[in-house]
Amino acid sequence: MRLSPPSLLRQIPSCLFFSLALATPVYVFANQPAATPGSFINTPPDMTYFALQGDTLSAIAKRYTEKTSNWQILGKRNNIGNDRTIPIGTAILIPLELLPEEASEAKVIAMTGNPAYKAADGTSGNLALGSVLKEGTQISTDKNGFLTLALPDESRISIPSNSNVSLSKLRKTKYTASPRTEVTLLQGKVESRVSSLVNNKGRFEVRTNLAVAGVRGTNFRVGVNEDGIANEVLEGGVAVNNAAARKKDELVLTAGKGNLISATGIGKVVDLLPPPQMNDSYLQQERPTLQFLVETTPEAAGYRVQIAKDKDIIDVLAENRYKDNRFKFDGFADGNYFVRITAIDKLGLEGLPLVRAVTLKARPEPPFTVQPKNKVRAERLDFAWTEASNAVSYHLQLARDAGFKDLLIDKADLKQVQFSADRPKDGEYYWRVATIANNSGKADHGPYSDVQKFTVLPVTSLAPPDEGNGNLLSFNWASEPGQKFLIQISTDAEFKKLFLDKELDKAELKIARPQAGTYFIRVRSTDPDGYVSAFTATQKITLLPRWTSGDGTAIQSGGGPVGTNY
Repeated sequence: MRLSPPSLLRQIPSCLFFSLALATPVYVFANQPAATPGSFINTPPDMTYFALQGDTLSAIAKRYTEKTSNWQILGKRNNIGNDRTIPIGTAILIPLELLPEEASEAKVIAMTGNPAYKAADGTSGNLALGSVLKEGTQISTDKNGFLTLALPDESRISIPSNSNVSLSKLRKTKYTASPRTEVTLLQGKVESRVSSLVNNKGRFEVRTNLAVAGVRGTNFRVGVNEDGIANEVLEGGVAVNNAAARKKDELVLTAGKGNLISATGIGKVVDLLPPPQMNDSYLQQERPTLQFLVETTPEAAGYRVQIAKDKDIIDVLAENRYKDNRFKFDGFADGNYFVRITAIDKLGLEGLPLVRAVTLKARPEPPFTVQPKNKVRAERLDFAWTEASNAVSYHLQLARDAGFKDLLIDKADLKQVQFSADRPKDGEYYWRVATIANNSGKADHGPYSDVQKFTVLPVTSLAPPDEGNGNLLSFNWASEPGQKFLIQISTDAEFKKLFLDKELDKAELKIARPQAGTYFIRVRSTDPDGYVSAFTATQKITLLPRWTSGDGTAIQSGGGPVGTNY
């Protein structure tokens, strides 16, 4: 039976824990400098107090630790054998662990979506930028929510989407403000960027029902998934152990390492997947939809992608998880962003991040191209595109190469959505068009449309008609294998009064000679791939009255049929 994360945690004993393996420095004050009696300074792992006249260890213990009985601990720390009067100005070391705690707080410095909170007093609502949170506050994010909190010592707590976290302890020591922070992860994930706690003897812990992660100046992720607790170390080191086991049996997670704690025990140390690889072409994007593609690797079962305003990925704007290696995000304005991509292995462990700066310049959006497409068989080269609502002009380019180095047309001030040019030589060409808008009184040149490639092919042209034996008219034109044709003959130049509208499989037409009058003729071709050319230039033919014999045959003379003229 598969268990959801909360039910899984209830099945796992709480005797397993994480702790940071880190030596605490010891400071010796053989020659403590003189200071004003009654003052104190922070000298980790102690606070140094300079005695007033008449001070005793008991008085100092009561005043600063709130417990008179701590005088004996102070005596040992300062090599003072009894509770006697201390000379004025004497430096007395008070271990930071003995100082009482007072309330601290966390502040919302970045957020996306509508993260919700429930305070210790039962009040609840949605968080806002700048909200100040106290101890006991529970935070939840939905699938589009993300939150970053700042602590007084500049540590950061990032809570991604679909997570539930409690600020179970937000305190600091009195007098020295040494942090005492405890975050309980109920569901989802939490990432901690913790300022060094060595100098101030601070504590920062991320707890679950299964484990405790003790952090000292490190970047460390803890996540709850269906298989247990995923732990990933990006910087620093964390020791993993069973509370009942011997110290020598502990596993040490160093930077780039991770493991999984499940109902069956503590998993072995594994290497986190390396940062994904991405082509630099995705760092400059010109379409409203941000798209990224990373190289595939067989070890990756999925990816986590975040878009943020800052390189530290604190102010996250969007995030998502993907199974495939292509990622898309919509709804971003033009500007500069940062993308962070991590690969997720088959254990559910998130790997080392790829962080890259990304620039989006997609506006004003280019128009859609209309023509030419694929092929051109015409006397003129006609360009057309759709109209952009905010355009003041358009920039059209035609080149012999896809890189637009060999330009034939470079028009940056076109006011209309079409342009006509002389037909170039037969061959392959490339064209694109961009919108130019007015932005605060300045010309704002948008990105170009997708490049369109087309081929200029020989123009279909009609040969002069052949009267044949006088009773027939014959037309023919150049063609290519597989082409089909539509030929039209009309009595008006606009082809509204069609005399003939006929589809042909061959580049030839023979018809009975019509009665005298003026006719207009044109033809268009359809290639085997479905491309339909424009109609040829219209040809005009005038058939004059003529003399015929009794059987209808035209009366001939040395110059041809009598009375016929084209």
